[in-house]
Amino acid sequence: MMITETSPASRAGTATAPATSLRDQVSAEEWRTRVDLAAAYRLVALFGWDDLVFTHITAKVPGTPHFLINPYGAMFEEITASSLVKIDIDGNKVPPLSDESVNPAGFVIHSCIHGARDDAHCVLHTHSLNGVAVSAQKGGLLPISQFAMSVLLSISYHDYEGFAVDDDEKPRLVRDLGRSQHLMLRSHGLLTVGKSVADAFIAMHRFEAACMAQIRAQSGGGELIEIPESVLGRAREQLVKVRNGRGADLVWPGLLRRLDRRMPGYDT
Repeated sequence: MMITETSPASRAGTATAPATSLRDQVSAEEWRTRVDLAAAYRLVALFGWDDLVFTHITAKVPGTPHFLINPYGAMFEEITASSLVKIDIDGNKVPPLSDESVNPAGFVIHSCIHGARDDAHCVLHTHSLNGVAVSAQKGGLLPISQFAMSVLLSISYHDYEGFAVDDDEKPRLVRDLGRSQHLMLRSHGLLTVGKSVADAFIAMHRFEAACMAQIRAQSGGGELIEIPESVLGRAREQLVKVRNGRGADLVWPGLLRRLDRRMPGYDT
């Protein structure tokens, strides 16, 4: 078999950042959101939750009706603050206009949640292997690990309806999410919302860890120990103490420092 070298032109694909930074073309609030969102994309790749160029993380631009989303075709570890595309609630690009394309179908889930939840400033959706595996289990997420404790305080489920590309699924997505922070999309994957990019990411970190722990515990073949409901009832108060009342703000700066060491350039 003859093996041919792929030419640089055929590998070019989607550009990962404009030639000029957008920092001076947007507000300070939008730039901060862009940096955090680009960081979240790269962290998803760093933790191994990405699905090639598929799935999305979206964030609302503060003080506007607009949102930021990834350029379709860019790998998550390539995303930069300037490469993110600004769109309206219908998925149309708005200034500063980008030459990159977006995936309108990928915004179906995100748009309805942003539209229904004023507190959903960031929506993060993954197809991680552990998340999909648990989403295919009839019992869903089980109360068998400390990781699951915070997730079980605020989790909902949405039945699989095929690829989430049809607008008529939106009302059911909104209904099933309700006021929860975590949504398990049956046979599909995981979704979190947050009042900030950091909040949505930390919620997903717990969600993914809980699913990973469940799959590993089940693979051992032994009888599982479920945490009693009475203990779960105390979890909310205990979490406030564990996190020193700071929530995601306690962890996010350290995650950015990790990116600075391992995947620099997200903030360009």
